[in-house]
Amino acid sequence: MDVQLQIPDDVARIIQIEQPDLSRAALEALALEGYRSERLSEAQVRRMLGFRTRMQVHAFLKAHNVHLNYSTDELEKDLESLKGFEEKLNA
Repeated sequence: MDVQLQIPDDVARIIQIEQPDLSRAALEALALEGYRSERLSEAQVRRMLGFRTRMQVHAFLKAHNVHLNYSTDELEKDLESLKGFEEKLNA
């Protein structure tokens, strides 16, 4: 979907100091806010920004001081997986 934005020229110049590509800057801002507010998943951010891996999404979020949405349930599942992996290594 294509979206057009109208912003004042002076504001555009300020944004372009950090990000010369205003379209990309707007897209990244939408992705960041969508993820931060938990409306967008990590996978949706990846697709939206054209990243190939989750690690690229993680690096992007970290660069913008956005913490991963990581629930207690996800942590417990990861810990169980780790325990299973450790058991296999020690067997």
